[in-house]
Amino acid sequence: MDMISTLKPLAPLAPVIIVSLTAVLVMLLVAIKRQHDLIATATVIGLNAAVACIVWQVFFQNSGPQAVMGLFVVDGFALFNMALILIASLACCTLAHAYIDSYQHNREELYLLLLIAVAGGMLMTASSHMTSFFMSLELLSIPTYGLLAYTHERSKSLESGIKYLVLSATASAALLMGMAFLYSYTGTMDFRNLGQILGQVLHEPIVVMGFGLIVIAIAFKLSLAPFHGWTPDVYQGAPAPAATFLATVSKVAMLAVAVRFLLVSSSLAMEGLHTVLATIAVLSILVGNLLAVRQVNLKRLLGYSSIAHFGYVLIAIICLGVSSIATVSIYLVTYVLTTIGAFGAVALMSSPYSTTEAESIADYRGLFWRRPVLTAVLTVMMLSLAGIPLTAGFIGKFFVIMAAVQNMSWFLAAMIILGSAIGLYYYLRVMVVLYMTPPDTPRIDAQTNWGVKAGGIMVLLTSLLVLLLGVYPQPLIKLAALAQIVVMR
Repeated sequence: MDMISTLKPLAPLAPVIIVSLTAVLVMLLVAIKRQHDLIATATVIGLNAAVACIVWQVFFQNSGPQAVMGLFVVDGFALFNMALILIASLACCTLAHAYIDSYQHNREELYLLLLIAVAGGMLMTASSHMTSFFMSLELLSIPTYGLLAYTHERSKSLESGIKYLVLSATASAALLMGMAFLYSYTGTMDFRNLGQILGQVLHEPIVVMGFGLIVIAIAFKLSLAPFHGWTPDVYQGAPAPAATFLATVSKVAMLAVAVRFLLVSSSLAMEGLHTVLATIAVLSILVGNLLAVRQVNLKRLLGYSSIAHFGYVLIAIICLGVSSIATVSIYLVTYVLTTIGAFGAVALMSSPYSTTEAESIADYRGLFWRRPVLTAVLTVMMLSLAGIPLTAGFIGKFFVIMAAVQNMSWFLAAMIILGSAIGLYYYLRVMVVLYMTPPDTPRIDAQTNWGVKAGGIMVLLTSLLVLLLGVYPQPLIKLAALAQIVVMR
């Protein structure tokens, strides 16, 4: 009974506990017997069990938002983003299985790193205290360094991991310093208490400096301009499944905790912060789209594209006064699904032993004539990233533009439209290459039976979901409406 009463307060974090126990199980299985398929299966079962736990908490338990140890708040917003992180992680896991299967060195530790990072990301979505914010961020970041450098025989993969390690450590230092400034003035690290205290002193120099450093750290982790320099290099060098993980799970976790921090701590009440965030958003849209136009490398192009997409999300956050958290949630879902599909196609064309992977746009020339179904998947993802109607990307972009218009932020709405127009050029350029006359001997190609393997099936389902949500988005809108942030008293 004592054990049960001790563990009962942790019950709201049951999905995170399931993922953590799965990591322990995987560690034991690796120690007992290295068997790639067994480890991958155990990982997938653990992640699915965590998803089932979230479904049960939302639709059957109905316990409402709950605080845990004064460090976390498990509300609709946290559960929604936890579920999104788990779905993206399952996709990365299936892609990794096909990608790493031919790897001659240790393959099993990849799943261990992935599970630990997922647990950190899930904790970030519920963090309501600076301590839990930083600790869960590091729990996510440190395994990610290993994931990026996992295929270390490829010099670019090792370079990718080291670059992210050095620059991520710099962002973490800025975050800690900003938290130290706020704590030194307020004497509290709880987001809600910060909001109550800072309501009257938002213009104190030390408070402004603290918020400034925290915003810089958040902008780095979300690869927002002008803190975006690492993104294309890291995406290009990383193994395709690890790049998918960084582009989806890491970004969702960071955005979730950033939105909670900015709302609950009353940061958005600072007029200057609105100006700073609007400037970062506009810079991200322009820099991301304009630099993507010049790219001949598909992974770098997707890296610059992600910079622009998080510029769009930032506009939704700026306009939170009139829009709702649901707008941010809808855009995140459409972005995650599309990114999984795009990087999934790259992963299916790649191998851990290829020095460059299938990353040059020229490698996809005439793919339609060899792999028509895979070409259709990549085409759907490019159209969705461009925001073309009847794809999920259009729905996400429509809600963000509507938020900017309702807020009467005409300039920001115009920037979204301008960015989308520039993006249309380079997304269509990729599509044109897919249908050109193929070379006599293609340098890189997907396996003949890619569509019946786990990774291929997952990519096909993702493309169907992108189309389905583009045609019938009502279920997503209803789910996003549940993702509300609750301030616990």
